[in-house]
Amino acid sequence: MALKAERFCSPVLLITLSVCYLSTCPMKTPLNQLMKRLQTLTFPSISIHLSHVGACAVFTQQPHDLVVVAGQPVTLPCSIPGYHGIVLWVKDGLALGVNRDVSGYPRYDVVGDHSKGEYHLLIERTELADDALFECQAIQAAIRSRPARLTVLVPPDDPVIIGAPVVSLRAGDPLNLTCHVDNAKPAASIIWIRNGEVLNGAMYSKTLLLDGRRESTVSTLYMSPSNIESGQQISCHASNKAAPNGKEATVTIDIQHLPLVNLTVEPQPVLEGNLVKFHCSAKANPPVTFYRWAKGGNVIKDVSGDTYEVVVDHTFFTEPVSCEVTNILGSTNISRNVDVYFGPRMAAEPQSLQVDLGSDAIFNCAWTGNPSLTIVWMKRGDGVVLSNDNILTLKAVKQEDAGKYVCRAVVPRVGAGEKEVTLTVNGPPTIASTRTQQALYGEKGQIQCHIRSTPPPDRIAWSWKETVLESGTSGRYTVETVTTEGGVISTLTMSNIVPADFQTIYNCTAWNSFGSDTEIIRLKEQGGIIIGVAVGAFLALIVLLGTLGAFCCSHFQRSKCLTHVVILVSDDAHLSSLVCNAVKHPK
Repeated sequence: MALKAERFCSPVLLITLSVCYLSTCPMKTPLNQLMKRLQTLTFPSISIHLSHVGACAVFTQQPHDLVVVAGQPVTLPCSIPGYHGIVLWVKDGLALGVNRDVSGYPRYDVVGDHSKGEYHLLIERTELADDALFECQAIQAAIRSRPARLTVLVPPDDPVIIGAPVVSLRAGDPLNLTCHVDNAKPAASIIWIRNGEVLNGAMYSKTLLLDGRRESTVSTLYMSPSNIESGQQISCHASNKAAPNGKEATVTIDIQHLPLVNLTVEPQPVLEGNLVKFHCSAKANPPVTFYRWAKGGNVIKDVSGDTYEVVVDHTFFTEPVSCEVTNILGSTNISRNVDVYFGPRMAAEPQSLQVDLGSDAIFNCAWTGNPSLTIVWMKRGDGVVLSNDNILTLKAVKQEDAGKYVCRAVVPRVGAGEKEVTLTVNGPPTIASTRTQQALYGEKGQIQCHIRSTPPPDRIAWSWKETVLESGTSGRYTVETVTTEGGVISTLTMSNIVPADFQTIYNCTAWNSFGSDTEIIRLKEQGGIIIGVAVGAFLALIVLLGTLGAFCCSHFQRSKCLTHVVILVSDDAHLSSLVCNAVKHPK
């Protein structure tokens, strides 16, 4: 016997089933099987009665499509007034139970006034399993309600941001955030929010779970380094129809970076010998773990904090002090020179030179000083400024260019320094001697020859008349040569000077690899000069005495002036006494 979902207005058989039969019919048996068994199975304990159920059994209330959030109760209505037969609730083609007996489903219950034909299906705490198609069927009336779709919505699980609650990244790296929202029906919608503003550009993907109903959603947000700041909070907001207000997860952005370092030096500028303080301030994420100080690349021991104090000298001007700050990401190093004021210090010491005659002589003299210094080149004893540069160039030097040169440096208001060098000119010897020298008759006499020569003379010779003597003794003559700081002195000594010696011309000649020089020297008698000097002095004395006498007489105009002059001349030509007497005439 087939059942149709329509009104049944003809007499029908009323089938009364015994308890014995019902015990053989499971509640979850499909309806068509149940009816088939009702039609074909007979048992001794079953009695069948034919009677009229009455006219037209109809639904006054039928279940309709409903949407419910999982966990909430729902009631599917079913009313058949005047019907007293079997009522079945069917879920997706499976019978739930007969009349009010749905004991196989603990959360299900058939409620309503039985006398009014009310068979409402109450579902407590709906679950995803309740998402199905439901029908209410009146078996004897051979009618069934319209199918009603019960849709169960499932709110999403709490969003999960990978790496939360704090996501760390290195400065300069982009940010990638991934948010998972699972077990939602329908699939959750995800938006990213920062400071109340929605961030666009995220990528989404959905995955249907094994139950074929729930879905998981994944959203990935990419942000460039220029668009993120440390400490910002970004939220993943997930919602669906079951959770319209949504759920949220928040992550804090932690941008990690190498130490940002600033090195200060106080005071500046500073005079050499004063105290200076270096301060190394650093910002780092993660925090600073270590400080290291160095000067000129050499580690400064026993200093490990952010401050370094030291008495500075000139080396701090050229050798920078560095501070290296370290955290777990790495190190940052920064250096500073100190503006130290100091007097001139020799950087490249000039060297004395020995050059050939006619060649160029180049001296190099380098100084350091702070503030900027002034350099002056002069020849010792001249006072003429030759150059204000580090380099002094003398073109085509002559013999007279030889001598001492001074390189002087001055740092205004700080100090000065100088360095002396010698220029030696290679050339023929030069003889600088007095051309007329003296000796006493009958005594030992000497004449000298002063020779300057670079390189030193290879040979020195004295010659007179037919005689040539370089060294040693020959008759009354002896030659001796000595070397002094100023050059070479060759001395010709003559024993027992005779008149002929004063008439002789003496030649002093010196040779070296560049040439030679000769000087003619004459010998004069020393006594003749002394007598001439004495005679001259005597005549001058007579003039002086005459002048004094005239002066005395001028003081006695009316007196007879008598002057007695007594001059006593001793052997050493000194005046012994002078007497001036004035005699007055009688009146």
